[in-house]
Amino acid sequence: MALLNSGNTQYTIYTFDHLDTERISKLPYALKILLENLLRHQSEIHVDDSDIDALVNWDSQAEPSTEIAFVPSRVLLQDFTGVPAIVDLAAMRDAMADLGGDVSKINPQVPVELVIDHSVMVDTFGSEDSLHANTAIEIERNIERYRFLRWGQGAFDNFKVVPPGTGIVHQVNLEFLARGVMTKDVGGDIHAYPDTLVGTDSHTTMINGLGVLGWGVGGIEAEAAMLGQPISMLIPRVVGFELTGSLVEGATATDLVLVVTQMLREHGVVGKFVEFYGDGLESLTLADRATIANMSPEYGATCGIFPVDRKTIDYLRLTGRDEDQLTLIEDYMKAMGMWHDPSVRADYSSTLSLDLGTVAACIAGPKRPQDRIQLPDAADSFKQTLEEFRALRLAPAGGKADTATERAHNLEDGAVVIAAITSCTNTSNPAVLVAAGLLARKARDAGLATKPWVKTSLAPGSKAVTDYLEKAGLLDDLEALGFYLVGYGCTTCIGNSGPLAPEIEATIENHDVLATSVLSGNRNFEGRIHPLVRANYLASPPLVVAYALAGNMNINLATDAIGQDKDGNDVTMADLWPSQDEITDVIAQFVTPQLFREKYSDVYNGNEVWNELEVTDATRFDWPTSTYVKKPTFFDGLTAAPQDVEAISNARCLVMVGDSVTTDHISPAGSIEDDSPAGEYLLGHQVTTRDFNSYGSRRGNHEVMMRGTFANVRLRNQLAPGTEGSWTKHLPSGEIMSIFAAAAKYREESVPLVVLAGAEYGTGSSRDWAAKGPSLLGVRAVMATSYERIHRSNLIGMGILPLQFKPGENAESLNLTGHETYSIPAVGPNDTDVTVTVNPGVADERTFTADIRIDTPNEYLYYANGGILQFVLRNLAA
Repeated sequence: MALLNSGNTQYTIYTFDHLDTERISKLPYALKILLENLLRHQSEIHVDDSDIDALVNWDSQAEPSTEIAFVPSRVLLQDFTGVPAIVDLAAMRDAMADLGGDVSKINPQVPVELVIDHSVMVDTFGSEDSLHANTAIEIERNIERYRFLRWGQGAFDNFKVVPPGTGIVHQVNLEFLARGVMTKDVGGDIHAYPDTLVGTDSHTTMINGLGVLGWGVGGIEAEAAMLGQPISMLIPRVVGFELTGSLVEGATATDLVLVVTQMLREHGVVGKFVEFYGDGLESLTLADRATIANMSPEYGATCGIFPVDRKTIDYLRLTGRDEDQLTLIEDYMKAMGMWHDPSVRADYSSTLSLDLGTVAACIAGPKRPQDRIQLPDAADSFKQTLEEFRALRLAPAGGKADTATERAHNLEDGAVVIAAITSCTNTSNPAVLVAAGLLARKARDAGLATKPWVKTSLAPGSKAVTDYLEKAGLLDDLEALGFYLVGYGCTTCIGNSGPLAPEIEATIENHDVLATSVLSGNRNFEGRIHPLVRANYLASPPLVVAYALAGNMNINLATDAIGQDKDGNDVTMADLWPSQDEITDVIAQFVTPQLFREKYSDVYNGNEVWNELEVTDATRFDWPTSTYVKKPTFFDGLTAAPQDVEAISNARCLVMVGDSVTTDHISPAGSIEDDSPAGEYLLGHQVTTRDFNSYGSRRGNHEVMMRGTFANVRLRNQLAPGTEGSWTKHLPSGEIMSIFAAAAKYREESVPLVVLAGAEYGTGSSRDWAAKGPSLLGVRAVMATSYERIHRSNLIGMGILPLQFKPGENAESLNLTGHETYSIPAVGPNDTDVTVTVNPGVADERTFTADIRIDTPNEYLYYANGGILQFVLRNLAA
């Protein structure tokens, strides 16, 4: 420990002076943050001297093998994933009472902030009333959830809620919540330490652009962190990414992040930290850095972090932070040797390099963010997609029987039916939003208009965005092209795009049109954006506007005319694209500290409707009748001590899938169909189809969520070939039925279940319901070729055993069809692999060996307890 004088205050800090300072000087920035975390918690049971030695003597080339315990300074929630987390805490209070324990122990031990940002849908668009109408519908749909969150804000200590209509969680975090350096009174001494966090959204990594270490975890892992439990992790490999030069005229941060995503996906960074360095950092704005950090889940890394430097302080000042806090951040980082020194290069496990000057305009799609397409090649790429679609389409060419006399708007394959400026990735960045506004102004001046079949929307990440666009007059220009404000929140990017016009939907279905969307988001997985839109492309905000004008993906924006001006002359994108000087001038004039201070001065107050919600002040929730918030069954029958780990005998396969199955495929997301198991449940509880809302909004009700698990419209379960969606084959009957119905039937028969999967199982958002749902359906184990980091952890957190096929093997090579039965012996704390018996006791019995992907001792404790929350609850009760 040492003392740091900053301003008029003295702080206690945990320096590295007593350690091998030469070795520490070569540690990557992110590992220095982890080292400080260990030193600060050295006296606690989960940290010992060997952990610190392992980090000081980190071998950049060694396979990760040393487990350490990371204690985040705070936890960040959004409402879709945050509501079930608070529901679980409320249920844990009830379970604690049943065990005879102190319910007040079920309380956040670190600051927890929840931003309501995922509930707004684009029901209304294209008018001045869109914001008001969508907000009113949002409140009406979600009032039961919002009442519960208001109760939680009063019932739990260290818990704050940012009300709806404020902004996207990651942008609010970047612009307001992030501290840079935390302080805490410890026995009369003020301790200073790095701002670190985990969040229940995988894009928590956006804050890495500010030099704050944080990443996404499942809701169950976040709940444990809220309750003071450390996050178990292996000391990671760190990939260094050198940036040189500067972006050329016409290239945006969106183009840059799509290049970075493609490069890092090809390099392979799953489970690794990525750290950016090089002289190119100086040419990037903080918002550019945040854009790159945001898409860490898309390139697969745990985090993508930038070091703290002058740009960091300048951004914090721009967003209205207190000057004393800025002084502390700079003084602390310099005292700790964490202030960026471009002359010192850290040791990295591997490195990549990118000359920013080589980045050009591009998009990514049609269904993965890493599938980058240079803009001049976009039309040809779409033609290839169209050929593949026609070859694989389930309906015969020409579509279903035509019930319409003609196509609405002569809608053709490639029609852009959704153009959305949305998501945290880009709406945090003034440069690309101003560019979109300036392009809209030039198009408006030329007399161009958005095509009538395009659903346009503007959903900024914070109120600061609309403030500077409005002051610059650019909001009028965007609105003239249909990009009216629809809400402050994460909309189209998470599937809250809302319905298309009825005639557009009918045309797509009746004529089997390959419709497309263009959005400034970070996710474009199958079935995510809209169930009728099969090809989805990520693009910068100005390109979103350009494609709305063009109206079809089958156009080369680099050369073809977008339209004609008032005089009939061709207008190309080159005629509309704003210069960097134009963009910089607007930002300098209208993006100011005063703007941010005004917009965040009353951030927790909310609107009149929020403040008038009736809530109880009881310590325990009373669980009123609700189809949104329901007491979960996870803790039913919980005993004070865990039972012995049991073998899994004669299990059946519920779902068998191939490679790249995402949490979007597994976890309930998007709209709820009335003929689905979840829809039937809601109809049975007198909820009209109009009021179904989305799966995300109903994550606080396990009955809805378990019925929507594996219900994605694009899921292809190999047990039910020729189908898409929630279908499987019950065995041995051979009957095709919904996955939920089959799971219920297996439960009646006391048959445990497994899932067979390919590579990258569980990639995508950190959705805890992708593990909670299978657990409730009776899944006891998953056997996959490989896993995404967060999902593997979440499976263990719900007591599901993750097994991985040996290198070079998979379900196909092992001749597994999913029709077999599987037996897996009980696994012990020191077991690294296990022998799986296929069809035990019958003539074709055979075996194979799989790796046990329980990677740390703590993870085994979670698994043995039936899940991480059961482990925490038992410890607190004891």
